[in-house]
Amino acid sequence: AHESSEALFERHRRRMSVSASKLGSQKRVGGGSLSLPARRCAKSGRVAGGLRVKAAAAGGYVPDMNRRNIMNLLLVGAAGLPAASMAGAFAYFFVPQGSGGGGAGLTAKDALGNDVTLAGWLKTHQPGDHSLTQGLKGDPTYLVVTNENKIEDFGINAVCTHLGCVVPWNVPEQKFKCPCHGSQYNAQGRVVRGPAPLSLALAHATIDENDKVVFTPWTETDFRTGLDPWWK
Repeated sequence: AHESSEALFERHRRRMSVSASKLGSQKRVGGGSLSLPARRCAKSGRVAGGLRVKAAAAGGYVPDMNRRNIMNLLLVGAAGLPAASMAGAFAYFFVPQGSGGGGAGLTAKDALGNDVTLAGWLKTHQPGDHSLTQGLKGDPTYLVVTNENKIEDFGINAVCTHLGCVVPWNVPEQKFKCPCHGSQYNAQGRVVRGPAPLSLALAHATIDENDKVVFTPWTETDFRTGLDPWWK
């Protein structure tokens, strides 16, 4: 009976030892299996950390919308000012010279671009002379010397009213004759033969305090026809 008890005790001890060994093996296996999620968690932690770092880098300073709009307006203004200046200069090139207005007028210019003076003109132009000067808006305009050796108080625009040719003064016939289509005007520029439909335009010619001949617009009735000026 005593031996059987010791035998039972020994068998029980062996069983406990085997159970402990199995439990240890399971713990090691469990520890290994549990360590994999731990490594995965650690790896996920590194990835998550990387994302956090990237998010932090992407979340740097960004100008607000109002500041960006102001900067855009400044850039547009800086680029637009030179362009506007160039466009204005380009457009001004095509604007004809002004007539100087009703009161100020425009000083007549000779063929060399010099101001025409009464004394200087009468020294070189005889009574009955019709010679060209530069008049209002740069148009060729005749100054007429009267038989009293004075400059007539009106200038005659030399642009033909038919197709815009410059009409020369014909000395032998004492009239203006257009070489383009044969239109004719008398000594005062009134049309006497077509195809030109209208008389030559007029401008006032006066002498200022500096003895210069000054043209101003003719806006009243045309004394040659009794009609309102067509060029007004």
